[in-house]
This record gives sequence, C-alpha cells and structure tokens, in this order.
Amino acid sequence: MSRHVDPDTLLLRMPSLRAVKAFVAAAKYQSFTRAAEALCVSQAAISRQIRELETFLGAQLFVRVGRTVELTPAGSIFFEAAQMSFVNIAHAADRIRSTPTDKHVLTICCSPAFSAFWLSHHLPEFRINNPDIELNLFTTQNFVNMEPGVEPDIIISKVSKVGSGYKSYPLCHDIIYPVCSPAFLAQHPEVATLEGLRDSSLLDLSPFGRSGVSEHVDWSVWLAFQNIDIDERPPESPPLFHANDYNLIINMVLTHQGVALGWNQLVSAMVDRGVLVRPVREQVTLRNSLHYLACREGTDYDEACRRVRDWVLSKFTRWSV
Repeated sequence: MSRHVDPDTLLLRMPSLRAVKAFVAAAKYQSFTRAAEALCVSQAAISRQIRELETFLGAQLFVRVGRTVELTPAGSIFFEAAQMSFVNIAHAADRIRSTPTDKHVLTICCSPAFSAFWLSHHLPEFRINNPDIELNLFTTQNFVNMEPGVEPDIIISKVSKVGSGYKSYPLCHDIIYPVCSPAFLAQHPEVATLEGLRDSSLLDLSPFGRSGVSEHVDWSVWLAFQNIDIDERPPESPPLFHANDYNLIINMVLTHQGVALGWNQLVSAMVDRGVLVRPVREQVTLRNSLHYLACREGTDYDEACRRVRDWVLSKFTRWSV
C-alpha cells in the first residue's frame, strides 16, 4: 500500500527553473538577445520565460533602457538569490561530474581563524604527501546550527559532540597569551609589564556572532587572571578596539597597531618565526575546555578520513591534553 505524501509547500512555491535560468541570463548580459545566444534558444523563448516568471512573482523584473534591460528593485533582489543558487548547483554538479574515481574528496569544516592561521601553514605538507585526497574547505563560526546540506567529513571545533555518525578526538586546551609585533614592542617597551600592557593599545576579540563558543576570554578576563583590573586603565590610555573577526585583529597586530590575545594553536608558528613576540611570559590555560577533531565514520571515505585525522592529531602531539 502506497504511503500518502502531503504537498511540499516549499517546492510548490518555487517558480519554473527554466524561467529562472532565462531570467539569470538576461540579468547577467542585460539583454534578452544575448541571453538567448548564451542559452542557445530563441529571443522569443527568453521573453516568454521571463513573462511567465513575472506573472508567477507578481512583479516586474526588468525595465528597457535603449537596447538593453536593467533590473528593477524586485529584479535585483531575485537575481542575487537566484545567481547564488545556480552557482552552488553548478559547483556541486561539477564536483560530482568531474571527480576522478581514484581521488577522495573530503570536506573539512573549521573556523575562519583556524583555516587562515593553522591550515594555511600546514596544508602544503599534507597535499604533497597525499596527492590522491582532494580537500574541500568550509568555514563557519556556527558549529551548532550548520547550513542545510552541509555534512563535513571532518569538523575541527570546540564542540565535543557534533552529531551522530562522528567520533571526536581531543586536540588541545586553549593556551592564551598576549602577542604583538617586534616593532610595536620596540616602540612601546612598557608593554613588557602587565600594568603597561593594560594601559596600551589593546585589540579585543568580541564574542558577537561566534555561536558555539563555550567560553570567551577577552582582555578583561585575561587580565583578571593576572589580578589586574582593566577598569584601572588611565583616562589617557588609547581606546580599546573590538572586533569579532580574529583574522582582522591579527592583521592589525602584524601592522604594529596594538597588542592582541593570541591563541597558541593559531599564533605559535608566527611566534616561532619571530613575526610575533610575546611581550610578557604570563599565559592562561583553560583546563575545562578542549578543541576537538570530529571524524565522520562509516562512509566510503573512511581510509582518507583516517589519514587526515592522523595527520592533524600528529601536529598537536606537543600540546598533548
């Protein structure tokens, strides 16, 4: 006996994809004629599809300007969403169509900061030693509620249980210490003391928009661990700078604009190279929280996942938990 399926309201609300394709082409080339040439159909077919779409939406999408067409405000809204959707569909189709059978394509999900400061530094070695594994990187700050359809093979985050089908492996505790550029330290030797540090140009990481962060350490918290009250900064101290983009903060540090808190797994390579320096030796270690690598199991890519997992874990042995 067949099971009754209720009407799918989302799919029923969707316009014809053929009409949307004609619309995207016309918007892209600002011409029905050029859109017809690009899609290898007649101009009449493009005009018919766009009329159908305008009727469906109940809104005018184009206005004629001489021999070209321009988007109306409603058309601009629809084009932005439709263009991005088609790009995503085309990329997914290309991955499926063109992936060689002897290559393993793995999706890694991590934060933008981990991608910029850890993966970018270590990936060349992995890619040289594993030419049969193709990596697809997806960055997010929200590991709790990922976008629909995103199912990474490996997730590196502070979330211990990311979902069913994953096994988690601990990587490291957070070890947090101040960092600045050598030039900034030379110009501001007072930051070599905790009080001088408190009163200097501090670049602060904000928690806003960083969903899934189980705890947050900013300058007020870090200094409190050292029994220093940030509220005792003199009135003439430079104003604090706040941003929730850690890439921006570290780039500001590298251009000698102030002192930031450095998460060891992200900045240690730059400290080792002398690009960044630690103006004071004090640090804070958060023993009650960990970073994890979660590996999806029971898939066709188990062996490739294991190699990526073992490679990442090997890099964290010196910060063994």
